[in-house]
Amino acid sequence: MNADIGTKYLFQQACLFFLLLLFLAAQFAIADIYKKVDRYGDVHFTDRPRGEGYRLLRKAPVKRSTEYTRYKLNRQRYEPIIRRRASRLGIDPALVLAVVHTESYYDKNAISKAGAVGLMQLMPETAEHYGVNDRKNALENIDGGMKYLKHLLNKYEFNLKLAVAAYNAGETAIAKYGNKIPPYPETQAYVKRVLAHYQTYLNPSSS
Repeated sequence: MNADIGTKYLFQQACLFFLLLLFLAAQFAIADIYKKVDRYGDVHFTDRPRGEGYRLLRKAPVKRSTEYTRYKLNRQRYEPIIRRRASRLGIDPALVLAVVHTESYYDKNAISKAGAVGLMQLMPETAEHYGVNDRKNALENIDGGMKYLKHLLNKYEFNLKLAVAAYNAGETAIAKYGNKIPPYPETQAYVKRVLAHYQTYLNPSSS
């Protein structure tokens, strides 16, 4: 009888372990996988690396989600408009598109935690300064954001990195650090993302 109980217990544990493996496999199937070997030689796998020493083993497959579909439709709608209006204003369309892509993913109703709104994520004071009455109005938002971006380009003598950093962190932050990109992880990552998208939009056939 005891042997039967022991066998049943081991079987239950094996089933639970198998179910756990299936669950982890399902989770990792849609995530990036990172690997790390610690100083004791133990190997760690995760989809959310914390700290240093992890290297990317496998990139998650691109997910054709509703969000992605919406992005494609919105981009098809707004990209030609942005290119025309940017050219008319005398600002590089590819740069404006890169900012829109990074700021809102082409969602005219996007709202940040800080209260920025619209395609170019305008704060209330910026919108007011550049004559934007309705930040959720796509055309007004685009025009206001482009005017602000053009102001930053002129101010920083067309230094793209500084202009983009100022768009994210503000002109005061740039001045505080001696006209250099502030050491804020968010801003530094933002600049890299915008410039990467900028290169893509310079060559539309590759996007």
